[in-house]
Amino acid sequence: MNTTPAGGTDESFIALRHLAGYGVAMNQSETGQLAEAVRLLNRTSVLVVGDVMLDRYVYGTVERISPEAPVPILAIERELAMPGGAGNVVRNLTALGSAVAFISVVGDDQAGSDLTGLIGGQPNVEPWLLVQGGRTTTLKTRLLAAGQHLLRADREETSPIQPRLAERLLRIARDAMAATSVTVLSDYRKGLLAGELPAQLIAAARESARTVIVDPKGPDHSRYAGADIIMPNRTDLAEATGMRVDGEAAIVAAATALRQRHGFGAVVVTRGNDGMTLLDASGARHFPAEAAEVYDIAGAGDTAVATLAAAVAARLELPVAVRLANIAAGVVVGKVGTAVARAADLLTALSPQGGALRKIVSREAAVEHVQRWHHKGWRVGFTHGPFDPLRPADLHWLEEAREACDRLVVGLKSPVAGATQPEAARAAMLASLASVDLVTVFAEQTPDALIAVLRPDMTVTGGGSVRAGSVVPAAS
Repeated sequence: MNTTPAGGTDESFIALRHLAGYGVAMNQSETGQLAEAVRLLNRTSVLVVGDVMLDRYVYGTVERISPEAPVPILAIERELAMPGGAGNVVRNLTALGSAVAFISVVGDDQAGSDLTGLIGGQPNVEPWLLVQGGRTTTLKTRLLAAGQHLLRADREETSPIQPRLAERLLRIARDAMAATSVTVLSDYRKGLLAGELPAQLIAAARESARTVIVDPKGPDHSRYAGADIIMPNRTDLAEATGMRVDGEAAIVAAATALRQRHGFGAVVVTRGNDGMTLLDASGARHFPAEAAEVYDIAGAGDTAVATLAAAVAARLELPVAVRLANIAAGVVVGKVGTAVARAADLLTALSPQGGALRKIVSREAAVEHVQRWHHKGWRVGFTHGPFDPLRPADLHWLEEAREACDRLVVGLKSPVAGATQPEAARAAMLASLASVDLVTVFAEQTPDALIAVLRPDMTVTGGGSVRAGSVVPAAS
């Protein structure tokens, strides 16, 4: 593996070396150096090969039981579709700013067509979604009400892809490897990475001097023999080795056996609430979990492997890359649904600043906060204005608005013609108020677009009047 950050200097790389193996506690210098590592991630390029699926979420309310059977009736309010499986790895890589080549197989059905549009619409992605006639594209449909799953229905085909399609996929992958730094094999056991294809892809990567990272599934890890890094979870590790994994010593023993058995360069074990363990030629390192709060574990593994891949592509040393992956996983489990960790999220998690300034967030982050609050059943209020200057009457109005809801979001209008204070100062003053829970900036003439994506339960106008909005379930 290469050891100098792409686009960086040898000096910056040397400064990052000593971060290897650090736990949660860091001093300001260490935090700054790890933050610099985050800023290298958007200069990377990664190839992802794996099983793609369509995740469909159906949100609604339940107010009665069916007279036909003892089951709830979901009154559907809205639907959301997004790429899942290896497609979620791609989402996380683009969220970090990486350029991605993505190779997968879909069927000639509506779900396959939807996935083609969703993947192709992402920034910095070169998609190669090959179509197999008659194949069923994997579709997972989740029905939710009040933030709770009522039912999940799956439609899928797990048989191996056609041999000719596998040959074409391998040819495309060889070309894509020449244009990218790292290859990720994301195996969800839906038939793409079956038979000899994983071994052929790993051999092709070796010929191209490219690092291969595998997110494995199933008990047979011999299919990935020779990979540079394999990233099993605790259950995968137990199945693959037949050994106990009920403690750090047991995990190290099992990871050692797995590494030696199949010639892996390194094994990174994701351990849920216990963090991650890295085992390579230099020994074992444990990284405690870094999540402040856990709302939803969906997609955390995809986030971890994507962040690890971007960090390795940036030529950071492996312990630093694992540390970033661990932080990213901690970020997404604090969000609702299959979420992503952006570079800004990682920098926020690393920030030594606390309190008020963390209330100032981007529009995307504000949406995620509101979804999280809705998931907990809290009523969210919204108000807006230029607040230039912030007057005593504004303070009274904001306090009244906060009393009418559980959490208050303030939309700060900027720019403002003839403003007496810069945007940053106005945002900081609002964030310092106990009555304000979140501040986000909008540049439009009206806040309508911001309100449309936030979907608050109520809006409060400058005159203090309250307009109720529709109460919405938490979104993914």
